[in-house]
Amino acid sequence: MSAKAIREYDGKLLLANYLLQSPTLAEEKPTAAFVQPATRLAQVNLNQVSTTESAEKIAQAVDAALDRAERLNPWLLTTKLVAKPDQLIKRRGKSGLLLLNAEWDAVKQWIRERAVKEASVGTISGVLKTFLVEPFVPHAQDVEYYVCIQSHREGDEILFTHEGGIDIGDVDAKALRLPIPIDQALPPSERIASALLADISSETQRNALATFIERLYAVYVDLNFTYLEINPLVVLESADGSAPQVIYLDLAAKLDQTAEFESGDKWARARSDAVIYGTTGAAGSNVGPAMDFPAPFGRELSREEAYIQELDAKTGASLKLTILNKNGRVWTMVAGGGASVVYSDAIAALGYANELANYGEYSGAPSETQTYEYAKTILDLMTRTQHPDGKVLIIGGGIANFTNVATTFKGIIRALKEYKQALIATNVRVFVRRAGPNWQEGLRAMRELGETLGIEIRVYGPETHVTAIVPLALGKASAGAGFKDSLAKQIPDSTVPSTPGTPSQMEVDPLRSGSSATPSVPVAAPSSSTAADAEVTASAPWYSPFTAHTRSIVYGMQPRAVQGMLDFDFICKRKVPSVACMVYPFGGNHVQKFYWGTQETLLPVFSSLKEAVKRFPDADVVVNFASCRSVYESTKEMLGYPQIRTVAIIAEGVPERHTRKLINLSQKANVTIIGPATVGGIKPGCFKIGNTGGMMDNIASSKLYRPGSVAYVSKSGGMSNELNNIVARTTDGVYEGVAIGGDRYPGTTFLDHMMRYEADPECKMLLLLGEVGGVEEYKVAEAVRAKKITKPVVAWCIGTCAGMFETEVQFGHAGALANSDSETAEAKNASLRAAGVHVPDTFEELPALLNQVYSDLVQKAVIVPRPEPEAPKIPIDYAWAQELGLIRKPASFVSTICDDRGQELLYAGMRISDVFREDIGIGGVLSLLWFKRRLPAYACKFIEMVLMLTADHGPAVSGAHNTIVTARAGKDLISSLCSGLLTIGDRFGGALDGAADLFSTAYDKGLSPREFVDSMRRQNKLILGIGHKIKSRTNPDLRVSIITEYATKNFPATPILDYAREVEGITTAKKDNLILNVDGAIGVLFVDLLRHSGAFSREEADEYARIGTLNGLFVLGRSIGFIGHYLDQKRLKQGLYRHPWDDISYLNPAALQGGMSATKNDRVQVGAAKITSK
Repeated sequence: MSAKAIREYDGKLLLANYLLQSPTLAEEKPTAAFVQPATRLAQVNLNQVSTTESAEKIAQAVDAALDRAERLNPWLLTTKLVAKPDQLIKRRGKSGLLLLNAEWDAVKQWIRERAVKEASVGTISGVLKTFLVEPFVPHAQDVEYYVCIQSHREGDEILFTHEGGIDIGDVDAKALRLPIPIDQALPPSERIASALLADISSETQRNALATFIERLYAVYVDLNFTYLEINPLVVLESADGSAPQVIYLDLAAKLDQTAEFESGDKWARARSDAVIYGTTGAAGSNVGPAMDFPAPFGRELSREEAYIQELDAKTGASLKLTILNKNGRVWTMVAGGGASVVYSDAIAALGYANELANYGEYSGAPSETQTYEYAKTILDLMTRTQHPDGKVLIIGGGIANFTNVATTFKGIIRALKEYKQALIATNVRVFVRRAGPNWQEGLRAMRELGETLGIEIRVYGPETHVTAIVPLALGKASAGAGFKDSLAKQIPDSTVPSTPGTPSQMEVDPLRSGSSATPSVPVAAPSSSTAADAEVTASAPWYSPFTAHTRSIVYGMQPRAVQGMLDFDFICKRKVPSVACMVYPFGGNHVQKFYWGTQETLLPVFSSLKEAVKRFPDADVVVNFASCRSVYESTKEMLGYPQIRTVAIIAEGVPERHTRKLINLSQKANVTIIGPATVGGIKPGCFKIGNTGGMMDNIASSKLYRPGSVAYVSKSGGMSNELNNIVARTTDGVYEGVAIGGDRYPGTTFLDHMMRYEADPECKMLLLLGEVGGVEEYKVAEAVRAKKITKPVVAWCIGTCAGMFETEVQFGHAGALANSDSETAEAKNASLRAAGVHVPDTFEELPALLNQVYSDLVQKAVIVPRPEPEAPKIPIDYAWAQELGLIRKPASFVSTICDDRGQELLYAGMRISDVFREDIGIGGVLSLLWFKRRLPAYACKFIEMVLMLTADHGPAVSGAHNTIVTARAGKDLISSLCSGLLTIGDRFGGALDGAADLFSTAYDKGLSPREFVDSMRRQNKLILGIGHKIKSRTNPDLRVSIITEYATKNFPATPILDYAREVEGITTAKKDNLILNVDGAIGVLFVDLLRHSGAFSREEADEYARIGTLNGLFVLGRSIGFIGHYLDQKRLKQGLYRHPWDDISYLNPAALQGGMSATKNDRVQVGAAKITSK
């Protein structure tokens, strides 16, 4: 949602800070003829206090909040006050929620009696947690005025009445109005006064109000308000004749949240303590907290709603959750803003509005992890309470354009598995309907889950109507029969193989199956040309912005969307690709590789639109993928080129004022704008915008590769795909379809496109999918009534459930919120029906009504069905085919320990998030990556102990020495580390593997310790793992003591260690330093661990010991020390190492041959060859 209400406290802070600062929008800035009073606002905020806490804790929190307000606002002690809740409550005075002319002690008591307690306003109940206290302003009623500024599509409008206050009455009827067209200057103060202030006799007050309104409008535009109402506005004249004070006593306001990137810093500054209280602090202290957008009264955000809101703010996808009835029976998890409304409508239409537990949606290609968190939140809420009839979970959605259904379903399936027992205990039944990219794999996975989860899961795909699972889930219909929709077989039972609806069951078969419903007029012979390949003049008619020859420029690096457009062109058998080039301002000119069918082709990419337009003068459409921050400037540039006829703005979150300016500019330039917040549009057989229509399989199944007779316009991109599906199944197909976008002010309206369709002779039938919010549907109704539209129109406005909810619910689209009774879906459907539009009783009846109207047109020969052309071959990318499981190829590598292909890295099947959540440590990670399984906690601890013990043994050992020498030679870390690691072998570090093998083999052969020692002596071999240069029986190695004591205490058994201890007893009897050293201890203990932990079979244990696992531990541990030595040498800035002469024995071979007769001072050349002449 873009227009969001703010607290009165915040609205007044914005006015207090910017009323005299915001740049004027008047032709010339007038001198203010009023005085702005000092800002005195005290807020008592208890939002962090829960009603579940004890009365004592609540009372303490209330007193603390009151004390803070008193400390920050000492004027509270000396002023008569007004107190009121500040929670978007209307008519507070009439509800007894207003305290006037009271002392601070009385105010405190009044707040104590109401704070963190439930209050009712009309039929809505909520908990009072935020209060506003300000000075009481004595005044006469005749100086109370009303002023309001509100935004419309064409501009802004200022409303004013000279009668304000609680009994103002019907503002719309009595207010004087001053319209301000977008991008036009505010009239001078004299014209403001004549237009709005004619009923005010006092010239002083009139001048004050005129300049105040000028300032108010400047703030309204500067800070991106969308609504600002002050009632009453009081003007107090001074006795000394100085300028009067203008005081805004009560205020209601909405800001455009999407403009936060533009105005957010200004909003925050007005909320800082430095501005409010005049305090000073550290640099940046004048930047306050971000603007708070509270929930409507009675709709306090729960912890779960706040969590989803936080997730939503961190992702480019959309995640929404509103809890309507926490004890409700029916829960939804719906993909798509439009589809989420349709499902809520269907539930409410069947009489289950009071049982609908939540409203929400996920869309915009959320990741697997995001859908997991979203689904987990809903399942947690759902399974907290029981219901006597059990509960129903509806996992629905339209046909996605680009969201990978299988990926999002992985997250949902993961959450369902996690809540398996809770779902069984709560008696939950799950009904699934979804389609879009990779839907087959997603539904297959969901069906497989149903076989093992222990609850009923019924799964359907695009062969069913979008909301057909709703009556099925609620027991109002059975699968396969009894539906009002004449396409009965569109609802197959998931227990048998699903089949699409058969045309023979339609009233008229659009595919001419030869049934008894054959049209009474003869079927036309196949035409030699269609609208898609007709000869087009140099300038297409105004009503046809897209033809088979349309060329476009794609603004932004969007290879996926471009490839989709090219694939569509190919299956439509276009001669020339619809994409002429791409524009990417952040890189130089280059070419990008794409596919035309199965052949590779290159598309130019330019760094400027100017060059692209110059190089391709035939391109008259721009698909603008610029971000919400930059789309205004880029679109404004596009509107400056006469050759551009159409611009599609894909970005969501475009500030409303930016959009309205673009609309104004586009009308002057005679350019059609589709969007913002749109997926685009499609003209079958001719042209498609970006990702419209989804994947090629959906385009083929909806017959979008050839034109039909039905043109539609919708707000929702996801529901556009659904309309493609419905129209293809009930008529001869889509002629053109446009999604104008879900914002409050789309670039073009329903009527704009409906009038195009009316003028296009190839279009025979019109379809409108409107929604709650806005009034554009009434213009269509009026056009039908006035006979401006004469072709048959079928229409439906979604959001009929909105009136059944007690509190205000913001649906998925920014504009999907009724601000008055006329903006409700019911009112709009009634108006359309009264105008002569074909309107079904419910959305579920839309397919049957479409089929009926289409059949009538066929019978009247208005539509003459054409023979169905051969379905085109659809090229598919290798990567996508592989994901769908359609191809296979031998792999170059096989990996069984790690998987980085999904949304989350897996270590031996364990998610990286679980690695940290369960805190398995380095030992646990090593157990996953080395052994492909979780080892017991004591085993992981032992691994970590080994790494610590082997990390270093001083700079004198060969590996550390090599590392130090290499580091001092100026080599890098990797080279230095490798030089140290290359010394590891049988003589250094390699004894771990050798010791493990020697001791375990002797033990397995049944040799006694004495027999083992004797056999090694006879072979003249050392016993690896026995012996130490320094340590001895009387000077034991503490490292050995540490790990052997740990193993004795924690290992299930240590037979190899015990055997090695007996061998040590024999060897130390001969020499005191022939002890079991640390290499030997680690080696034998690791064999004990592998064999007796219960995690390995005997064969696995022997294999791991044989393939070098133990040496791996030494390499990993000693690498820590080697890196330490490298860093130490670099830190000390040690120079090139040269070994000292006095540490080298220089021996002369000649001297050696002469009986060692060389003197002490002889220079010895080692290895010098004797040179003789021949």
